[in-house]
Parts: sequence; structure tokens; C-alpha cells
Amino acid sequence: MNQPINLEVFFVSDRTGITAEALGRSLLTQFNKGDCRYTVLPYIDTEKKLSALIQQIQAVKNDNRQIIVFSTLSDKTHRERLINEDFFVLDLFSTCLPPLQIAMKQHSSPAIGQTHGMGNQNQYLARMDAVNFTLNVDDGLRTRDYEYVDIILAGVSRSGKTPTCLYLAMQFGIRAANFPLVDEDLEKGRLPDALKPWKAKLYGLAIDPISLQKIRQSRMPDSRYASIEQCRKEIKLVSSLYKQENITVVESSNMSVEELATTLMQRAGLQRQF
Repeated sequence: MNQPINLEVFFVSDRTGITAEALGRSLLTQFNKGDCRYTVLPYIDTEKKLSALIQQIQAVKNDNRQIIVFSTLSDKTHRERLINEDFFVLDLFSTCLPPLQIAMKQHSSPAIGQTHGMGNQNQYLARMDAVNFTLNVDDGLRTRDYEYVDIILAGVSRSGKTPTCLYLAMQFGIRAANFPLVDEDLEKGRLPDALKPWKAKLYGLAIDPISLQKIRQSRMPDSRYASIEQCRKEIKLVSSLYKQENITVVESSNMSVEELATTLMQRAGLQRQF
């Protein structure tokens, strides 16, 4: 079996670093790692900043750690200078663009900021509109606006509704609402009136009691709300409600927000809005 290796990982970009970090972390999941330290270095868009970055990386070279640099620098001069340093650099653009140019039968036109900049103004505004909408209807607020919603998530408190809705809005431009099912709703054994007209857009989040208890315990330690008995009770009641009302259920216990949002997009047949 491969021995774990201690890593010092840098994500370098002339913009936000989101692409470099996302791709780099995804690639590293395929390896047996030991202790890892991650550093995001965004907006490296001048020679001065690049020199400071190189000095920062060189400073940890003798720390008995493997240095790996994931780069999405657009400037050719900056890119070549970084690659020629005596540490490992994976230039994601240089790796991916040449074969893509062959497939596209044209040369790329690299420009700083095209990946995570504002880009098309209308698309950016549409995404911000989705985020604002989602914030305005968070936690069961303004249910009168549900006629404009793309998807509604229901579930017990701390089952992942709010972060998933915000991720859907931010990453996909989806107008997402979440509605908490509290004790009163669960004990009645029927959907709240505000949700009944929108069952076609409604998805129920399920979570196992132990996972729910851990999340609640970190928020409100040793409270009735965080007790395993209360968690088991709510999960049992909400599961019965989902079944009775024929609500599509998505299990959130072992899913990241990214996985949960993508699963919901597929189940609901939704498309990215920008």
C-alpha cells in the first residue's frame, strides 16, 4: 500500500483561485495523503505579487513536505516563470488547453478573469437575483413568493436545507426555498397549508438521527433539541409524513452540500440558469 505523504499545497490564480482549488482538491482525493496544508493565493496578476508568492513557497521547501502548486495563471510570462521554479507546478491551463484547441480547431484567447469574473452582466444579475430570492424566503419566510420558486426543500431543523438552497442559488442560479418542519407540523401528520399548493416542487430532506444529533449538539450542547431521543422522534415523524404525502425524499446524512445540490438538480430536472 502506498505510504501517505505530507503535502504543502498552493492554489495559484490571477483571479479568485476557485477553479485551481476545486480541480486541485478533486485530483488529490485520488491519493493517500498524510498531513496536508492548503493555501489559496488569488489575484497574482503582477510581477511583484508573483515574486512574493515564489518566496513564500520557497520558504517551506525545507519543511520535509512535498510541495505541489496548482496554477491557473493566464499570463504566459507569469506562467512560464512559475513553471521554471524548482518545485512541482501543475499548470492546469497548459495541461488542458492544447488538446482542447485541437478539438476546437482554433487557438484559445486567454484573458484574466473570464472564469469567475462577472462576464455577461445579465447572467451575473440573474445569479444575484436567485441568491437574493433564496435569502428572502429562507426558513419558511414569504411563502407568498413560492409561485416564483424553482424548488422547495422541507425537513427538520439542521438537515441541510439552508446551505443547500444557497448553494443552488449561487452555483446554478436556482430560486430555492426551504421550509422547516417543526414539532407542531410533525405531530399533525400533514403538510402545512403553505406547502400544499407546491407539492410538485417539494423535496424532503432525510437525515439519520445520529448525524442530526451531532449537528445539533455542536449548535446547542446538551439541550432537549439536541438529544438523541428528540432527533429520533422527529426523524420518525417526518419520514411518516413524507410517505403519507408521497414526497420525493433525498438522503442528506452522508452527502456534501455540493453532492446534495447536484442530486436535487437531477431529481427535479433543473438546469443551470447561467
